[in-house]
Amino acid sequence: MTNPQTFDTDVLIVGTGPMGATTALALATYGVRTQVVSRFNWTADSPRAHITNQRAVEVLRDFGIEDEARRGATPWALMGDTLFTTSLAGPEIARLRTWGTGDERIGDYLQGSPCGMMDFTQDKMEPLLVKHAAARGASFSFNTEYLDHREEDGGVTVSLKDRLSGRQYTVRARYLVGADGARSKVMEDLGLPLEGHLARAATAYVFFRADLSRYTAHRPSILYWIVTSNAAFGEIGMGVLRAIEPWNRWIAGWGLDMSKGEPDLSADEVTRRVRLLVGDPALEIEIDTTSIWYVNQAHAPVYSKGRVFCGGDAVHRHPPSSGLGSNTCLGDAFNLAWKLAFVVKGHAGEQLLDSYSLERAPVGAQVVARANQSRLDYGPLNKCFRDPSAADPVASGLAQLSDPGAEGAARRAALADALDLKQFEFNAEGVELNQRCVSDAVVPDADAQPEVWRRDPQLYLQATTRPGAKIPHCWLVGVDGRRVSTLDLVGKGRFSLVTGLSGTAWTQAAQRLSAPWLRTVVVGTPGAQDYYYCWHKRREVDEAGALLVRPDGVVAWRALHAARDAADAERQLRSALARILDQPSLALN
Repeated sequence: MTNPQTFDTDVLIVGTGPMGATTALALATYGVRTQVVSRFNWTADSPRAHITNQRAVEVLRDFGIEDEARRGATPWALMGDTLFTTSLAGPEIARLRTWGTGDERIGDYLQGSPCGMMDFTQDKMEPLLVKHAAARGASFSFNTEYLDHREEDGGVTVSLKDRLSGRQYTVRARYLVGADGARSKVMEDLGLPLEGHLARAATAYVFFRADLSRYTAHRPSILYWIVTSNAAFGEIGMGVLRAIEPWNRWIAGWGLDMSKGEPDLSADEVTRRVRLLVGDPALEIEIDTTSIWYVNQAHAPVYSKGRVFCGGDAVHRHPPSSGLGSNTCLGDAFNLAWKLAFVVKGHAGEQLLDSYSLERAPVGAQVVARANQSRLDYGPLNKCFRDPSAADPVASGLAQLSDPGAEGAARRAALADALDLKQFEFNAEGVELNQRCVSDAVVPDADAQPEVWRRDPQLYLQATTRPGAKIPHCWLVGVDGRRVSTLDLVGKGRFSLVTGLSGTAWTQAAQRLSAPWLRTVVVGTPGAQDYYYCWHKRREVDEAGALLVRPDGVVAWRALHAARDAADAERQLRSALARILDQPSLALN
């Protein structure tokens, strides 16, 4: 291991967005020297990202900050129904039960994770992450601009500029993480390619304040789609009102025709448009800010080169549809941080770091495709809401939708099908939780067959202990009689060997290994009682078998059956760890 005195820090992170701040929190929690720089004065100044899915909340839970996040978030129950309406004050058209809150899906979500979803906006998420990362030892430098880097002498020399004084200086780090967003200079300097295209559509956003509780409190939602002739433009073809804080802080959004140049975002025009979407011509609003954002559809097929790693919006750029943005950023960080920590501490060889790009790049490609497809999937809805032959297509289409005759019946049937298609945006638990890791940091079963999906893998979680999948959630019973999730017994910066009462050979093997970064979890002992027999049904290995779970909760290897004895168990365990951690010395000769 390189002498730490030759470096100013072990890991230098550029950016304090969800990926950068989570990486900093994780590394600081794991005891790794971490320095973070941001060219900005502070964290996010707008609530742009907000949906926080179950996997992202599991990451927060692993770091002990889930409860604090929930106190600042819109609760899961209030995310509720997504409405399609002519305006907030006008007649409704349809409702869709979303984010797993509907009667048909709530059970899936409750079985899939100990964590419910929440709406936790980025301007609250980032300060929370930064606060806890700093408290655990990470160093932060705001108003500090990344200039360039060069890899040399077993490390990375990074040039920085203090934007307040103009002073330029360098920092020596063992590794560099580029989490500097969709205009990533780190990624540009690294020469990593992007596949896809940028800025293919545009949307105007207005952040405003108004008490709209009389329109929303009885039908809580975070998204209200407005179908009206005054908002029938843009790729989605509807306006949107998004609740930031129930029910006083809002975003109003509408599509733009990019060929017509800059839109009119004057106070008078913005107020007029917001009043149209709300359906209240006398509504008083307080405008905070206005902005334009562009629809991207691009991802990087490779996330790293040498000692430099990129993640977050730098490597997957897409619209907010499906709510996958910040969640995927947290996933990148959770995957990368433990690997950096193990290499820095000498527990793993550097080849382990190659698994980051191999495991996360396919996820990035998937979420970019899904988010953009979710926008295209508004097309069938718009056909139901429009009559293209009429002078006012929307007004005529909505009138026909209410017609009692054959035309109305056909439109309503088409609308039911179009709403069902939106399940893939608003109830896609599988997209969020079915990610599978494929790399040398995962040892597949010796006779592994392709996974057979019992239900649609985008809509439904398929919990499994197959290597590469996240360990299934089951409620066990702790020493105090309270429930504890299987997820709570693993993670937290360490590998976990999970077995049952009959797996004494595995516990003995782990004891003989005597590694501080490996814990043993015996289901059926105090603190992990399977009184519900949930784990019995989900473990997919014999009680005397074993699972090796990585610090990020991913099953790295499993023994389906009992070992012959403690020596055999130790041989198997050491062989698996040697491969996963790129540490041949761990294996027994």
